[in-house]
Amino acid sequence: MFEVIIGLEVHVQLNTKTKIFCSCPTSFGDEPNTNVCPVCLALPGALPVLNIEAVKKAIAFGTAINAKVHKKSIFNRKNYFYPDLPKGYQISQFEIPIVEGGEVVIDFDDGSTKRIGVTRAHLEEDAGKNIHQGLFSHVDLNRAGTPLLEIVSEPDMRSGDEAIRYLKKLHAIVRYLNISDANMQEGSFRCDVNISIRPKGEDKLYTRAEIKNLNSFKFIQKAIEFEIQRQTDAWEDGNYETEVVQETRLFDTEKGVTKSMRGKEDSAEYRYFPDPDLLPVVIPDEMMEECKKIPELPDAKRTRLIKECGIKEYDASVITSTVEMARFFEDMIKEGAGAKLSTIWLTGELQARLKEGVTLLTSPVDSKKLATLVKRIEDSTISAKAAKDVLDYLMKNSLSVDEAIEKLGLKQVSDDGAIQAMIDDIISSNSDKVEQYKNGKEKLFGFFVGQVMKASRGKANPAKVNELLKKQLS
Repeated sequence: MFEVIIGLEVHVQLNTKTKIFCSCPTSFGDEPNTNVCPVCLALPGALPVLNIEAVKKAIAFGTAINAKVHKKSIFNRKNYFYPDLPKGYQISQFEIPIVEGGEVVIDFDDGSTKRIGVTRAHLEEDAGKNIHQGLFSHVDLNRAGTPLLEIVSEPDMRSGDEAIRYLKKLHAIVRYLNISDANMQEGSFRCDVNISIRPKGEDKLYTRAEIKNLNSFKFIQKAIEFEIQRQTDAWEDGNYETEVVQETRLFDTEKGVTKSMRGKEDSAEYRYFPDPDLLPVVIPDEMMEECKKIPELPDAKRTRLIKECGIKEYDASVITSTVEMARFFEDMIKEGAGAKLSTIWLTGELQARLKEGVTLLTSPVDSKKLATLVKRIEDSTISAKAAKDVLDYLMKNSLSVDEAIEKLGLKQVSDDGAIQAMIDDIISSNSDKVEQYKNGKEKLFGFFVGQVMKASRGKANPAKVNELLKKQLS
């Protein structure tokens, strides 16, 4: 039996308006090589100037994971040659990163938790992007110089499941902090996975393979599972030393396999040295204190919602899993909707209808509309069954909740007199069944309820029907 050792290096693009060492915009999807300048292109004589906003966002992250934020940190040159790196080196941090230590606590379905240590988080510039088309490769340098926060974990994860839970928690933290949009499809949140195995009971760390540039939770999980199996098979076949070498691998998403890309460099091969064009970063006390004032994070919000709203722990975990859902839920509560029904209609009914790229942010039914719908259920204007029809209609039509209810004719009949008149008609038409009910055949009560609902075309308030029927039949 083997134990799996997993460590992750997560690259988070910080959502600053401009790049980390120049004033070029960081906007995504623009015409290739238009957001560039002499600094991005590494033209002779161009000098970098640090973007203070990137530093502020790094401080906020360090605070969120209970890490040490160094008052003084240094930028280094990391030397390697690749087409998307114009300078021939990357400006990064090595000896003294801005953030050191810290932890991320992951949650399991059974309520247990596990601490995943964070070694460091350092600022650096992103490289450009290579675009391969047939026999040719093109380089787009729009991304070159975009500020990155590289978050390096301890090798504390023991399965693909733990790695995904860690990544999702990290993703939520940077979104709650609003330091990154963390859009995985656009490469704003991507990770490198380091994997090795060892016989259970051993403390020794064996050769690790690095899987590079994964930007989908699904593909990360599959890449980890394949690599674990590849290394396990090599060990059991007696080929571990020849097949598992220190290297960088890529994941083929179509075939579901990892492939060798290149040998993995040691830190010495990067020939790190302090960048002579950049002074050490020294954070003033006032700036440090200001940046440490961070918003409420997922775990704290979950605890508060359980206490204040009386919702279940599982529901609170789902609601706080993303900042968008947490805000949506809290906006519903502010509108006066009850917490229990808000939970059901947000995490169940609305989520089930968000398809084909529609998200909470782009949903035609916003928090105010969904809250109003919930309130109409609570005040018995419509039934929960009718509310589903209203929600379906609102997803396709731009009307208010009350307008949709009127247009669909789904308003419940709650008037005692109107319901009583229906009950009287049903009872007078079914005297034989009334007699059977009074003689102990209590299952017939459902028959009477069904007849009243049929007579009202489903619009009678079920609670009122039950109340008045019991009174009449007794």
